Amino acid sequence: MNVWIPAKDAGIDLLVSNNDNTQTVSLQVKFSCDYLVTTKDAVLRTKIRAVGWWTPTPRQIETSRAQYWVFVLFGLANSPKPDFIIIKPTDLIERLQSIHGQVTTKFHIYFWVTKAGQCWETRGLNRADQLTIARNQFRHDPRNFTPYLNNWLPIRELNG
Repeated sequence: MNVWIPAKDAGIDLLVSNNDNTQTVSLQVKFSCDYLVTTKDAVLRTKIRAVGWWTPTPRQIETSRAQYWVFVLFGLANSPKPDFIIIKPTDLIERLQSIHGQVTTKFHIYFWVTKAGQCWETRGLNRADQLTIARNQFRHDPRNFTPYLNNWLPIRELNG
């Protein structure tokens, strides 16, 4: 793979190409600090690997020129390496709207990654649901982002 960094910010942070530069995938990368350290709940601190928070607007997602958005979660206390959520903007907006409805200002996205390797969007959940996530018993398909967690297949497919 080859990784290209645009000289000017045009809504694409990285361009990844195959070895002979005949196929590319464009990425918008979003970082967050680890918000797990802000929780006082001992159960969550021991069962959750990383917590991130992002606030994109619906317009930013809908008009994104990138083929994939990559959310980077650094679990400073509970993970030796970062986690990544790799998702198409169309899938992201569809899922967020199914969870939060038609938002006109900003989405507040709280991605949690459990030590068991699950990923959930947790904004607006009560403590009982949060504990269910920590115990790997939560079920709510629109909030389940596990299929996108560390799924680099769209990039690996560039080289066949």
